Amino acid sequence: EVQAIAVIPARGGSKRIPHKNIREFAGKPMIAWSIEAALASGCFARVIVSTDDDEIACVAEAFGAEVPFRRPAMLSDDHTGTIPVIAHAIDWLGEQGQAPDAVCCLYATAPFVQAEDLHAGFRALQGGDNVDYAFSVTSYAFPIQRALRLTAEGRVTMFQPEHFHTRSQDLEEAWHDAGQFYWGRAAAWCKGTPIFSERAVPVTLPRHRVQDIDTPEDWQRAEWLFKAWQAQQDGGA
Repeated sequence: EVQAIAVIPARGGSKRIPHKNIREFAGKPMIAWSIEAALASGCFARVIVSTDDDEIACVAEAFGAEVPFRRPAMLSDDHTGTIPVIAHAIDWLGEQGQAPDAVCCLYATAPFVQAEDLHAGFRALQGGDNVDYAFSVTSYAFPIQRALRLTAEGRVTMFQPEHFHTRSQDLEEAWHDAGQFYWGRAAAWCKGTPIFSERAVPVTLPRHRVQDIDTPEDWQRAEWLFKAWQAQQDGGA
């Protein structure tokens, strides 16, 4: 049986939205939604939060996650990427004699993540020999080929002027990272294998369940979407 672990990175320093990872979102600390989805999925032998912050650790433990180590300061600054943080957790587990086969990096600010999405990612990761990662994606709402650039002179130019006359329905659909979860083989995380490649399988999500939360405006929009989505669920629609 494949040994799977969830790692939720949640450092303390958040400049644009202070205490973002534990600020209340729709009635719970933000990180609680990710922890509860991971626990509900039944995919994981352990759900671990990687943090450098005691307050985040307390909240995480209160909602059922483990915080068995403190993330070192050198992996807790603004410039640290996701892969080294997950590799650090895998190395720590290996030192305890509990090396996992598969690790899901689940973001602390992913309140829309669902247990069934995590299941779908786990199945996708196990679905082929040449799969290193499986992660959530969603489609762009507008054709990226018709994107505009705002110039220093206060005017506009097209990124791809050759598509000015192309009909939207004739343009290839584009997708982007939904920023919720990244399943990966432990060996791929530890080698630093890039996530975005032909060795990654997409798990597609509807746009109404995807919202980056980087600014106060993002936060407000996410709460509106979340409450509307919850109301629909409660209404059985």
